[in-house]
Amino acid sequence: MPHDRLYSLKALKTPSAGKTMARWLLGMGVVFVIVLFLPWQQNIRGRGTLTALSPANRPQTVESAIAGRIQKWHIREGQFVNKGDTILTLAEIKEKYFDPELLLRLREQLKAKSSSQNSKDLKAQALRRQIVALREQLKVKLEQSRAKLAAEKVRFDYAENQFQRNKTLYSEGNITLTKFQDIEYKYQSAKADYLNAQIELDRVDAEYQDKISKAESDLNNTLAELYETQADIAKLRNEYSNMEIRNEQYQVIAPQSGIVVKALKAGIGETIKESEAVATIMPEAQDLAVAMFVKAMDVPLIAKGRKVRIQFDGWPALQFSGWPSVSVGTFGGVVEVIDFVNSKPGEFRVLVVPDKEDEPWPKQLRMGSGTKGWVMLNNVRVWFEIWRQLNGFPASIYEAPEDPMVETKKAKEDEKSADGEDAK
Repeated sequence: MPHDRLYSLKALKTPSAGKTMARWLLGMGVVFVIVLFLPWQQNIRGRGTLTALSPANRPQTVESAIAGRIQKWHIREGQFVNKGDTILTLAEIKEKYFDPELLLRLREQLKAKSSSQNSKDLKAQALRRQIVALREQLKVKLEQSRAKLAAEKVRFDYAENQFQRNKTLYSEGNITLTKFQDIEYKYQSAKADYLNAQIELDRVDAEYQDKISKAESDLNNTLAELYETQADIAKLRNEYSNMEIRNEQYQVIAPQSGIVVKALKAGIGETIKESEAVATIMPEAQDLAVAMFVKAMDVPLIAKGRKVRIQFDGWPALQFSGWPSVSVGTFGGVVEVIDFVNSKPGEFRVLVVPDKEDEPWPKQLRMGSGTKGWVMLNNVRVWFEIWRQLNGFPASIYEAPEDPMVETKKAKEDEKSADGEDAK
């Protein structure tokens, strides 16, 4: 009986399909094990949009510097304009500037004020000359009065001496009363003349000081009027210059060459406010860049100069993030800027520029197009990457990235030294 059972088992054969499946499974297992030990380049994924590296080359709105009413459009949407081309013409809406001859009126006011300034300046010069002349006259008059006072002093001293001597003679009875009275009269007369000379000296000084003070007062009043006129002239010139500039603002011009993307105002006669946007211009951007947003936990692993693989929306591509060498339809980039603050909650912006060592970016790209990006890091084994992803660990790097603040300062110092060498 046992022999019969063993014979039955030996008579059973494994189906050929089972053997084939077993071989396939064994082969796939071997391949899987081999793949686990293949190199895999770690990367940081991010999404973004196409922009320009320089803020001056990004889409911008054209604003009106003054309030006005649209009188005429000179462009249409989608049209290319050069720097300085007129986009639209405005008409005035403020009654203060309605007069078409306002500049002529201001010019006439300036001319009148300038003539008034010249007259006041001439008057001030005349008053200065008058003050100088009065001071010279005062000097001469004082010298004359002092000379006369000195002469009267000599005569008074002589008369006083005569009077004292004759007074003694009269008291002793040596001269008559008549002669003594005559000498006393001469003495009193000399004394009166001396006092009058002193008074005349003070009067001359007071009279001319009064004239000089009045002339100086007139001069100060004239100078005050002159300065006030100068202030009015400066104000008129400022108003005239502002009006000249305002006349130029009636033409809204393109700040730089580019394509008019959209007119934000429409129609003839529509009123716009000061600093209100009237159109959007897309400049001729020559410095395309990708603004890619990555998670905050990945930012410390990114450094300036890191290689990036980029896939543009609408551009056929086949990307193997871990094996960039076999990717098709992606383009190379280099990290140029890493923001110091988050642009979105939990995300930081990274600006990526074209890699000069890789294939050029397509010329058909348009600003604002969506992108996918992979910042390439270090090579690891596939099994390690699977283990890292399953455990949620960050990518590994061998060296810590350089401090971005130190890197920025160093670049600035290098730029200054280069400028200094160029100047020499």
